[in-house]
Amino acid sequence: MTAAIISFVVLFALVGARVPIALALIVTGIGGYALIVNWPATLGMVTTVLWDFSFAYTLSAIPLFVLMGNLVARSGIADDLFSAAQAYLGGRRGGLAVATVVSCAGFGAICGSSAATAATMAKVAIPPMRKLGYHDRLSAATVAAGGTLGILIPPSILLLTYGVFTQTHIGKLFAAGLVPGLVGVAGYIIAIRWSLWRRPELAPPPGAGTEESARVKAGRLLRIWPVLALFGLVMGGIYGGVMTSTEASGVGAFGAFILALSRRGFSLRALYAVLIDSGRLSAVIFAIILGAACYAEFLNQSGIHRALTATITGAGIPPYAVILMIIGIYILLGCVLDSVALVLLTIPLFFPVIVGLGYDPVWFGVLLVIVTELGLITPPIGVNLFVLQASTPGLNLRTIILGIVPFIAVDIVRVLVIAFIPALSLWLPGVLFN
Repeated sequence: MTAAIISFVVLFALVGARVPIALALIVTGIGGYALIVNWPATLGMVTTVLWDFSFAYTLSAIPLFVLMGNLVARSGIADDLFSAAQAYLGGRRGGLAVATVVSCAGFGAICGSSAATAATMAKVAIPPMRKLGYHDRLSAATVAAGGTLGILIPPSILLLTYGVFTQTHIGKLFAAGLVPGLVGVAGYIIAIRWSLWRRPELAPPPGAGTEESARVKAGRLLRIWPVLALFGLVMGGIYGGVMTSTEASGVGAFGAFILALSRRGFSLRALYAVLIDSGRLSAVIFAIILGAACYAEFLNQSGIHRALTATITGAGIPPYAVILMIIGIYILLGCVLDSVALVLLTIPLFFPVIVGLGYDPVWFGVLLVIVTELGLITPPIGVNLFVLQASTPGLNLRTIILGIVPFIAVDIVRVLVIAFIPALSLWLPGVLFN
């Protein structure tokens, strides 16, 4: 157990020194394993990990879903989603902010990336909101918070990575993320309404430049039917048992490719950029997965999981206290670490403890992602805040922070609800897969 504690110090020191997380995990995992066992056994462990993960069929879903998300992000679909949501929701006070949350959820469901959703929707939603007189405090906070929905509403890259690494049923994870994701959408809409109740001047009067005829509404809705069809095909195939998540990722990537080709402005240059970006991100994820696997083998050999579980049980610490402690750690680390890196950095320690205490791994995966969402918008170092500032000219970081507070409050409530009412996330997987 002492070796494991020392490895935590070394690991976070390396991460703090800006060593790539994959390399930090590999160094501490291999070094620690060699110290408590021996070098020949360590080489055997590394060989086994490389072999198992290199030939894991489910891993192929990661680059395919990444490719699907990048194709969607580059094809201009976000503009159509926002236009459709604006036509139906923009007539009330704050309607454009509500439309932004809804379109973030729709775009994130296909894209699967929080940063990409926030960056794309910032360019799509903030200019028209500024034009109509929305205050940056409301518009920027709405995009920053709405962007986090991209890593929870399926298909989610983060849930997929968690499922592959922990060998948890990916279809159940995707089903479990849907209801909490929709609860997040409803919660953010409540946060918008509350902000406008407190400060009505944050948005223009109802109907300011947003009234649309029934014909225009129908036309805008018709433009997004391919996106809805693609989402329905991918998720319907998984939920209906017609396709595995890996097969669905291939179908989704091919469908997104056809969809992108049908859009004006999608060129060979854009396709090349999509392939390069997808390859880079997939390589980073794979490297972190391999590093986390090596580190998990070391932690398992050190016995820290069994020691922690025995200590918690012997000391009579309530399980909910353990969950609250883990939530706090994730919120703090989520402020400074990328979501995929955060999950794979901490799973080797926390996942065996959670399973040892009798918790459902599907529920824990969803809870972990929601807490990670909260970290993405928590000042002062929330990643989405800086993504939004970099994507929007003339946007002040202090303005975003002042507007994000109600959304953080909503997320805290959502985390506690999911933590203490597991049925909210486990109901749909139970219906679909049992």
